[in-house]
Amino acid sequence: MTGIYKTPEGERAVLERYREVLKRWPVENQQLRVATCEGETFVVVSGNPSAPPLVLLHGSMSNAASWMFDAIAFAPHFRVYAIDMIGEYGLSTQTRPPLASDAYARWLHDLMKALAIERASIAGVSLGGWLALDYATRHPERVERLALLCPGGVGRQKNFRLKATALMLLGPWGARRIRRMVFGETPVSLPPQIQFFVDFMTLIFEHARPRTEPLPVFSDEALRRLKMPVFAIVGGKDVLLDSAHTKTRLEANVAGAQVRYLPEEYHAIRGQTASILEFLMHAAADAA
Repeated sequence: MTGIYKTPEGERAVLERYREVLKRWPVENQQLRVATCEGETFVVVSGNPSAPPLVLLHGSMSNAASWMFDAIAFAPHFRVYAIDMIGEYGLSTQTRPPLASDAYARWLHDLMKALAIERASIAGVSLGGWLALDYATRHPERVERLALLCPGGVGRQKNFRLKATALMLLGPWGARRIRRMVFGETPVSLPPQIQFFVDFMTLIFEHARPRTEPLPVFSDEALRRLKMPVFAIVGGKDVLLDSAHTKTRLEANVAGAQVRYLPEEYHAIRGQTASILEFLMHAAADAA
């Protein structure tokens, strides 16, 4: 089976850097390795053990570190579980079962049981948003609230892969162009901690074999099973997903869904931590 990295040397470079990143996690935390039905799963846990649980699911080509700065805001209010998704570029098993199956929902269900999480709010970005929706449509009774950033599986997927393949042939310039199309322009000067994280993401892009399997699209019937509060933020300049279609389908099929359409944002939407926390805090208040 083809691995998720281009070379063993690339894998070592990414994982060594990830361990350095984890040492810089900005709040007190535990780093766990949990046995699941799909293999070992790595989880960074922070916050008060008695606080309401919040599960964080990162996007593709990433890992739990994508949430490390959000954890500063979330940890005072929640027991936060930032999970390395299986088959991605963290410390969980590299297994990639078919997306068009119940394998990922079974894995997440098994992981939550192992962590003694009966019911949780879930925040997910892109592929993590798809996973959050997939789990919530199958186990709505286990999900308190859903906060989604550019979630997959709802709006039409754009044919970006063809453009990206052509750009990759142009070497480092093409790779930088792809990142700008997905993430937008990166400021010239960043704080050292942020720059360290950006450099780490660049390292992943350099050595990763990205997923090529299309994300399964949720039916209207599946979306209508979402009875919990749902908050989604989508970007009008998203080159991967049709954000307007995502907004239309969520509002048409999920009762009370709040969808924020940001016309100038890309697939990677920044600066939304406060909005997500405000939405999630209603769950904490309801549980109190």
